[in-house]
Amino acid sequence: MLDTAPSQTVQLYDRLRAAILSLELVPGERLTERGLEASFDASRTPVRAALGRLDAEGLVQRDGRGWIVSPIDLAEIGALAELREAVEGAAVRLAVQRATDADINAVAALLDAARPANNTNADEEQGVRAGGDFHVELAALAGNHVMVDAVRGAMTRLARTRWLEVRTPAAREQAWQEHRAVLDALTARDADTAARLLTAHIRGTNERLLVALNADSRRLRGHGLAIVPDAPRPVPRR
Repeated sequence: MLDTAPSQTVQLYDRLRAAILSLELVPGERLTERGLEASFDASRTPVRAALGRLDAEGLVQRDGRGWIVSPIDLAEIGALAELREAVEGAAVRLAVQRATDADINAVAALLDAARPANNTNADEEQGVRAGGDFHVELAALAGNHVMVDAVRGAMTRLARTRWLEVRTPAAREQAWQEHRAVLDALTARDADTAARLLTAHIRGTNERLLVALNADSRRLRGHGLAIVPDAPRPVPRR
């Protein structure tokens, strides 16, 4: 008899990850191995393996003997924005030097296909996924896999909260326009403009996200969603 544990692990991981990223399982929600075994008709080994992968991605965390869906951490959101500015800004400058016209055109084709105005059937989840994919593909043009891994990890951690920021068609169109402007600067081989526009986009996205979270915090908490407040940063000594 063939061992089906690996395939069960992948299937369970994919289903849990989708439920977490779409907020079907809300941040702060408690999970138990037995409950997941029953809900997904899976054995204990695949459940533990799937939870381990999600833990490594920061999507779940230990809570005593059980697990919880990781809360939305405002301090982490700010830290990820800083990381993205540094890594993605450097990556787009390298892309100006290293990416071929064909490479850039391929990313442009993906971006145009994902434009909300051209894809009226796209839902919020698709919009979030398309935006995250753009940033990963843009970083890949730098030809540095470590940068790509960093950007992909950051976008995974931000996927749940980005859903709140781009849930309206107008917000998704604004994000697309900002992505297009960065790509146009890259096509023109203008490193300074591309880096400046990308930094402004990341900062603007982060600011809009925090506004959305603050505006909806009471309603979201009413649905069981846990938000960890941003701790004040220490003032450096002079």
